[in-house]
Amino acid sequence: MADLRKELPHAGIPPSESNAGAELKRRLVLPEEDGRIWARATALVQRSPSELYALWRDLESAPKWQEMITDVIATGPRSSHWVMQAEGKTTEWDSEILADEPGRRIGWQSVAGDWNNAGEVVFERAPGGRGTIVTLFQELRQGKVKTVAETIFSRNPKQAVIENLRHFKAFAETRWARNEAA
Repeated sequence: MADLRKELPHAGIPPSESNAGAELKRRLVLPEEDGRIWARATALVQRSPSELYALWRDLESAPKWQEMITDVIATGPRSSHWVMQAEGKTTEWDSEILADEPGRRIGWQSVAGDWNNAGEVVFERAPGGRGTIVTLFQELRQGKVKTVAETIFSRNPKQAVIENLRHFKAFAETRWARNEAA
């Protein structure tokens, strides 16, 4: 895994090893530091790394599996505009992809707007051909984010990261299952 500290300017030190599990391992890591919190979630998804990479890279499909995301518009090959709504409040930000290795990983950071975050998703083939281990690291920077996150999620923002990966797993597995059955 690449060193996020070089690619994501405000990133803290990410966890160094993956956790594979039969379903979904939930693990919150790294304490809050300088107003930043890291969340990590890992899931075993019954699809290939290339299929999962393509699904994650299709940014405009994110509202189908990410909580409270209502719209994502690709504004360039590596940039996008995101809209999130919850409890009558709209939050918007622009994001940029910093690392893009097809079939392997995607790293990003917000560059403007109300939500200040960075992250990386890594796709690794599971041993024995049993699917793909998907590991999501996300850094949430506090300040304005803390107020927005507490208002929007009404819970710890780390839990939202875990839930979004769980939704991605369900969406990915059922999306192709429907296509294969047809």
